[in-house]
Amino acid sequence: MSEYLLRAVDIVKNFAGVKALQGVSLDIKPGEIHCLAGENGCGKSTLIKVISGVYQPDGGYIEFNGQRYTSITPRESIAMGIQVIYQDFAIFPNLTVMENLAFNTELAAGHKFVNKKRMRQIATEALSKINFDVELDRLVGSLSVAEKQMVAICRALMFDAKLIIMDEPTTALTKKEVAALFEIILKLKAQGIAILFVSHKLNEVFEISERFTILRSGQLIATGNTSDLDDKKFTFYMTGREFEDVKFKPAFEAEKPVLEVKNLTVPGAFEDVSFELKPGQILGITGLLDSGRTELSLALFGLRKASGGDILMKGQKVTIENPRDAIAAGIGLVPEDRLSEGLFLPQPISDNIVISEIDGLSGALSVVDRKRRQDEVDKWVRDLAIATPNPDNACTTLSGGNQQRIVLAKWLACKPDVLILNGPTVGVDIGSKHDIHAILQRLANQGMAVIIISDDLPEVLENCSDLLVMRAGRIVAQLDPATTDEALVLQHMM
Repeated sequence: MSEYLLRAVDIVKNFAGVKALQGVSLDIKPGEIHCLAGENGCGKSTLIKVISGVYQPDGGYIEFNGQRYTSITPRESIAMGIQVIYQDFAIFPNLTVMENLAFNTELAAGHKFVNKKRMRQIATEALSKINFDVELDRLVGSLSVAEKQMVAICRALMFDAKLIIMDEPTTALTKKEVAALFEIILKLKAQGIAILFVSHKLNEVFEISERFTILRSGQLIATGNTSDLDDKKFTFYMTGREFEDVKFKPAFEAEKPVLEVKNLTVPGAFEDVSFELKPGQILGITGLLDSGRTELSLALFGLRKASGGDILMKGQKVTIENPRDAIAAGIGLVPEDRLSEGLFLPQPISDNIVISEIDGLSGALSVVDRKRRQDEVDKWVRDLAIATPNPDNACTTLSGGNQQRIVLAKWLACKPDVLILNGPTVGVDIGSKHDIHAILQRLANQGMAVIIISDDLPEVLENCSDLLVMRAGRIVAQLDPATTDEALVLQHMM
């Protein structure tokens, strides 16, 4: 009998001439935590869908528990013990925890009538598998992201899962929630369940996985023991590029601040926040999820109403009651969630780029000057290296990193004096992350004032010239990133 639970051998998959997978192989042992990594568009999702039976391969085969298959269906994949937990968890937000957990079992058993007692028993048994404590009658839509994920894991375990595939499971989790998830993963490993952990976050890969497989452009680049990897090797395998970790040093230091915040207060979020921001400076603001950091960004952009304090731009007091006021004052905001707050996803890339400056591109009769519009689109696609064959394509056609560049372009087109970015590289791959950081450093060196709000400590320590730490709605420390390490920042955060 094979030592491997799963072997995907020389898998080929093409889509209308596009080679999504070119002879990719992957093997996983029982009870192993295996990381599948690669940049967006490398073929990770395609490989997952081949393994789970959603796609049929054009070449190669799947071997599970020693039995060979040239193709499988989703139903066969589940029967074999393969469960996939996608980023959206594929759960019903309008149903209760109990209903979500018992639904598939009831359906498979062919029961025609709902029996609440039976469903409650099924759900209780499912939760007990990982000792997850949640009210069975709560609507899943009211749960946190981490709780929804636990429901999805419990549901997967109900079907005698032998391999659980987790697709970017930590994207929307806090550090504390990630730690709790890793504890669950280790418990599953102890039960002999294999985990295929799909991620591009270096620290998580090194912390949780034993072996790794890295794809790039549909090809297998490297596989082996995680203990043989380091940051530089991992990054090179992922991107084909080598990056130097150089801390940001401002090219110049302006004498006068462009932004002054004095004793700003938003009830229930933060109070008495004061700081200054000068042209050419990148100010980092970090803190835990409930520290008030996100609410501060929203208040500066007019999305949260302050009850006290002052905001000054170039020495003049400004009243910011809505985003239009903020834009007029010279402030732009790249929001935390680009998908729901930053982009019109079904609309063309070009429309998303120019939407914030559409009035400036229109003539006296409110008719858009097509040439000026096209020149503006071409400029930002070129300057920010947005990878698209056609700017008239929808935003949904792009990777997360390129979508983030579009949000950047939208605000840079307004020529703000102050650019605030809340989680500027959340959900983007390593290559795009480095590129976005380079763009922000270049903007600062050209005289823009930048605020990075993030709980990604390497991000703020490497890219900021000054760092503020928030806790429980107050600024508790002002640090110099050049002489600060993560342990000290965490000490202030906690």
